[in-house]
Formats: sequence, structure tokens, C-alpha cells
Amino acid sequence: MTLRQVGVEEEMFLIDPRTRQLAPVSDDVVHSSREAEEGLDQELFLQQIETASRPQSDLAALKADLIEQRRRAAGSADAVGATVAAVATPVLADPHGIVTPKERYHTMLDRFGEIRRQGLVCATHVHVSVEQHEVIGIIDDVRPWLPLLMAVSANSPYAEGVDTGYASWRGQLWDAWPSAGPVEPFGDLAGYRDAVRELVGSGAALDEAMVYFDARVARSYPTVEIRVADVCTNLDDTVLVAELARALVETLARERARGSVAEGWRVELLRAARWRARRHGLADSLLDPVTRAVVPAEKALSTLLEHLRPVLDDHGTTSLVEDGIRRLLVDGTGADRQRAVAGRSPDLTAVVDDLVRRTQASFDD
Repeated sequence: MTLRQVGVEEEMFLIDPRTRQLAPVSDDVVHSSREAEEGLDQELFLQQIETASRPQSDLAALKADLIEQRRRAAGSADAVGATVAAVATPVLADPHGIVTPKERYHTMLDRFGEIRRQGLVCATHVHVSVEQHEVIGIIDDVRPWLPLLMAVSANSPYAEGVDTGYASWRGQLWDAWPSAGPVEPFGDLAGYRDAVRELVGSGAALDEAMVYFDARVARSYPTVEIRVADVCTNLDDTVLVAELARALVETLARERARGSVAEGWRVELLRAARWRARRHGLADSLLDPVTRAVVPAEKALSTLLEHLRPVLDDHGTTSLVEDGIRRLLVDGTGADRQRAVAGRSPDLTAVVDDLVRRTQASFDD
């Protein structure tokens, strides 16, 4: 069979290695480097950088590409006296983000005011190749499964010096944007385009690029873009999220082709499922995507695995996914790691140091 291609965009923070504070140097990182043409780009704030893999069918090739992208980003950051950390929220108390000097970003902040602080977060966006005729069915059907990807990737318990009580605070912050979050089913591509046009017309988004649905039609690629995951410090977690996203897309496309369409969830139940995933990660209960019952996280992930197993078997990735989920259930998510490093005190400087070290280790030979 022909495997769908998958690509990953990772947002990361730039860190001053002396102070451990965020470093507003993305202008220097990008514009003093030739790497901008190799997948390195700026984000809303100067304290952030974004990398993008090439589309890949093979997961080993995807991981190798992500390693290379992180290495290039770190090398460019090092050239201007900074380093990179793959974490979804600023761990230490920090001055407000400094906006990247682009007209678009200043227009966004003028329109949306203090929401701008919510944008100082880092996510993982997964692109999966699709045909135009299937993309809306996939977006409609994937909605109940996305909270599990949030739980698996949870990597933001601390924000600006505070333990938020959440495993993924990034997601809570991001939902402040009026164009972000879960959606009602669109039905078809015309319905999707109508919804986007009306949203932009309402002023809640500047344009289609600012439509921050949990899953959306990508503007520049023939893909569905899944936007719910925290950036993961551990690249094995990133690859796991990418394969879960790809397997979900393929599974749902096959079901639609057979005429099998699951009953949709209302938005308020989707919000409840997302809240549980962000609050606890894998450390408590989640909503089962099939039964809608509150079940232990292990049971919800078992439902996910059984649903995806035929596709994972076809992809040859069943063991990789099973091993990855087992590892997270035993060792914990990125959020669990941060709290373990912080200790009872907590020592958030130690958390930053650990994040920087592990990000570096993810691409070191």
C-alpha cells in the first residue's frame, strides 16, 4: 500500500543560557543564518522559533529529519548566544513576549489586545496528506480522538513561575483566541469554506491563516493539519504523535469510504474531553472516544490502539506505537518529567536546565 506522507512543525523557545530566561533573538537567529530556507522560521514572538520537517512516509526518515531540523535551529541559536528548549510554555516568570516586527503580528495584537500573552506558547503541528474529497470527513470524524493526542503530548505544567495544576497549560492559553478550538461538523468542503469566510468576516480572525481549529485544511499543502499537541521535548513522543495522527487520518478515511460514519460529538462534550486531557495528561481518567464514558487513561488509549490496529499493522508501526504508549504510561509524559525534576520545592531553574539538556540530547550524535 502507499503510505500517507506526514510532516511535523515544531515551535521551540529561545533561551539565554546564563539567565535561563527567554531570549528575544529570533530575528538574529533567522536573518543571520541561511537556515531560513531549510525549514527555520519565526513565530509571533521573538522568543520563539519554528522548524518544519519535509513530508515523509517512513517514520525513521521523519525522526532523522526532525533531528536535523533541531540541530540546525540550535546551531543558529548558538551563533547569537542562545539555545533552544522544546517546551510548550515559559517555565520561569518572564517579561511579556516581544512581538516579532512584522506588520501582520502587530495587527493581530492591536485587534486582540491582551490575548497576545496567550500566544507565547509552543506547539507541535502534524500535517497528513489527504485527497481533497476526503479532508472534511476526516476533520469532522477526528474530533473525539484529538484529546488523546493532547494527553499523550502534555508538556506544559509550569507557566511563568507557577505550577498551573495542568499537564498541558498551553492548550488552555491557546483557546483564548476566538478562532481556536473545537468545531461543529462542516459536512463538506463548501460548509468548511463558508464557516471560515464567516469567521473571518466576524473579525475573530484576520484571514484563513488565523483560523486555529484543532484540525484544519492546510492552506499551502494538500494536507489536514492537526494542531492540538504540545511541543514534546522527547522526539520519540513527537514521532508517536505524528504516527497516531497519520493512522487516525487513514482509519477515518477508510471508514468513510465504507460508508461508516460515527455519531458526532457536540462541542460541549469535546470541550470536556479536552479539559480532562489537559488537566491530567495520562495520570488520571479520560473520555473514551467510542463509549464517551470517563475511563482510566490506559483504557482510553487501549480503545485508540484497537481502533487503529488494522492501519498500524499495514503501516508496520504497531510495535512502535504500542511501545511508545506503554513507555508514557509507565514513565509519564513530559509534564510528569518536569514535575519530577522540580521536586517539592519546586526548583524551576532545574526544570529549565533539564529541558535544555534533553532538547540538546535529542539531536546530539
